[in-house]
Amino acid sequence: MNTKNVKELCKMHAEICTVFSNPTRLEILNLLREGEMSVTELIEKTRLSQANISQHLSIMKAKGIVASSRDGKNIYYKLTNPKIIKAFDIIRDVLAERLRENGKIIKNL
Repeated sequence: MNTKNVKELCKMHAEICTVFSNPTRLEILNLLREGEMSVTELIEKTRLSQANISQHLSIMKAKGIVASSRDGKNIYYKLTNPKIIKAFDIIRDVLAERLRENGKIIKNL
């Protein structure tokens, strides 16, 4: 891979990682691991406002993490690639290991 391609890949990597930098977006990702959900379902499960959920979904859609479809008045979101959850889980595992190493107990992660 040439230097230009490596730089572009690093830029794309950093942009996608911004999704992982926000707890609300991580919560949404975790919910979407089971499959497609409507905005209404996400609002009910997170107990966040429609405006807040929509803002985060918009960011995630712009980064290519989620895709949307409309069915009547409902808008549904799903992950664009199941490997996103693998990345999510790997980061979570690394953090859990770090906490265990520091003598803290993690239950049910």
